[in-house]
Amino acid sequence: MAFLEDTQTVVDAAARIAKIPADILARLQTPDHVYAFDLAITGDGGTEKKFPAWRVQHNNALGPYKGGIRFHPDSNLDEVQALASLMTWKTSVVGLPYGGAKGAVVVDPRALSLRELEALSRAYAQAITPHIGPQADIPAPDVGTNSQILDWMADEYGKITGRWDPAAFTGKSVEKGGSRGREVATGFGGYIILREFLQLGSEASKLEAPLPSVVIQGFGNVGAHIARILFENGFRIVAISDSRGALYEPAGIDIPRVLEVKARTGIIDRGTCFALSPHAPPCRTFTNAQLLELPADILIPAALEDVITQENAPKIRANIILEMANGPVAHEADEILARRGIEVIPDILANSGGVVGSYFEWVQSLENKYWSEAEVLQRTDEKLTAAFAAVAAEKEARGTTWRMACYIRALTRVAEGMKRV
Repeated sequence: MAFLEDTQTVVDAAARIAKIPADILARLQTPDHVYAFDLAITGDGGTEKKFPAWRVQHNNALGPYKGGIRFHPDSNLDEVQALASLMTWKTSVVGLPYGGAKGAVVVDPRALSLRELEALSRAYAQAITPHIGPQADIPAPDVGTNSQILDWMADEYGKITGRWDPAAFTGKSVEKGGSRGREVATGFGGYIILREFLQLGSEASKLEAPLPSVVIQGFGNVGAHIARILFENGFRIVAISDSRGALYEPAGIDIPRVLEVKARTGIIDRGTCFALSPHAPPCRTFTNAQLLELPADILIPAALEDVITQENAPKIRANIILEMANGPVAHEADEILARRGIEVIPDILANSGGVVGSYFEWVQSLENKYWSEAEVLQRTDEKLTAAFAAVAAEKEARGTTWRMACYIRALTRVAEGMKRV
């Protein structure tokens, strides 16, 4: 519930500054549609398995609903509602012709066989098919889902509707009409936003020259890609983590080596030395909670929401926080960080590269014309650079935080769209 309340609190504050009419704000605090399902599949042992699931459509004033589907054992309706509203603000702040939605199934996908996972994916697609479509609601991957799962869902949607329509889902495999560059888009977008932020110069003097130090919590798709991109662009990655814990090496971690080992073993192998220096001892191990408090120029939470809280915010030692997860900084923590002069680049801007990539996949599917990865990333760079400039201008004009500037811009655009309807 705290995640949903935090999101609504920020929206309320931004609405007051932007002078959003009370009737429009009331509508923005309530999703347009909430669909709840109990999905049933036959398990490998022959017994029936049931899974609670949802699809929440928040607002479509600027275009079709857009948002991912997560498979996670701790998902709940409040979380899905909060994430759906974040998608409304995210698509608005970067200027996409979309609204916001989100879906979830309460399941640990790692506990299912491949056959069971496919059955569950198809069951979810069957449940949401009456409510989605290329001009209505376009789902995508999220935590616990991937291109294979979206391929199954798109296939099931086609069976039900009677025709294959690649624009109905994004995040598909390239072979099924997906976009080159889509998998890397979120991490790449985070790098673009950080690059633009640092070029403003407000924080550059505080960074360690010539190699700014970075701590990354979460080494899934988003965390791994941004780690690689930052490493290639001269940043020093000093700590990384996955669900099993964190590794720390102040002199820098060899990210290509980590990625090579993970691709081969499926994990960040604690027995392998990933230090850049050939004479360094094995990286020190920490918990995920301890990782957040390590000294660094830049801290990147790239896992789940509410990891920086009122309790640990006073202990954060980074100068900049780049929110690559959704809602990783609780509202009370945000206020503490602001008082301490720690700049927070909010999720709805920082991790918006994923939905920008999804938008380009949707456009390509509609036109049946596909681009190279270089072209997709160039277009993503241009889109996010323009969005950052608009937010920076809003922040300068209002004299507020980055988060508030993002929400003011997003709310204003959605409110104007609602007036036109």
